[in-house]
Amino acid sequence: MSFVTFFFAAFILAITPGPGIAYVVARTVSSGRREGLASCIGTGIGGMGHVLAGALGLSVLVAQSAMAFNAVKYIGAAYLIYLGIRILMRKSNAAPIEAGASKGVRRALLEGIVVEVLNVKTALFFLAFLPQFASPSEPLVPQLIMLGSICVALNTAVDVVAVFAAHRLLDSGPARAARARWLTRVSGGTMVGLGVFLGLARRES
Repeated sequence: MSFVTFFFAAFILAITPGPGIAYVVARTVSSGRREGLASCIGTGIGGMGHVLAGALGLSVLVAQSAMAFNAVKYIGAAYLIYLGIRILMRKSNAAPIEAGASKGVRRALLEGIVVEVLNVKTALFFLAFLPQFASPSEPLVPQLIMLGSICVALNTAVDVVAVFAAHRLLDSGPARAARARWLTRVSGGTMVGLGVFLGLARRES
């Protein structure tokens, strides 16, 4: 398949809402743009972990082992649900978000990594998606890493756009508190829903 076809498919997948977008938007709403951007870097690092694992065959082992698949799946689902509930229970603050009120860029970065790493569906998706665009006449591992890196770059770019859009929406105006509550409920509810969905997902035979 051509690179143009791959890039188009990867772009469509990048703009499809998932745990990453929900998390970075929630982080921006709760703690500001700096932590939102830090969480984008975190999800990007976690995504590269999936790419490397898939290229080196670790994802194959997870896919073939019901115990390993279920362990990662349930841990990831529980973590998403935990984060979603924590976001939904947080009280909205009508005052502008100040950078000094940030709860920690480092924590946002680490949580972003964990959110993406524990999403076992991402690992299996890369494993199923990327080889379709690899050339059989060339070494497979370098191709998978290159194609996966492009996917991660697109996903991270979309996350960054989501952070700036959320920050702009909350930046000013009398309806800021209402917007913050709405974004918090949507992002938190999305994370809980995705966690439940991932927890109920069955391993492909």
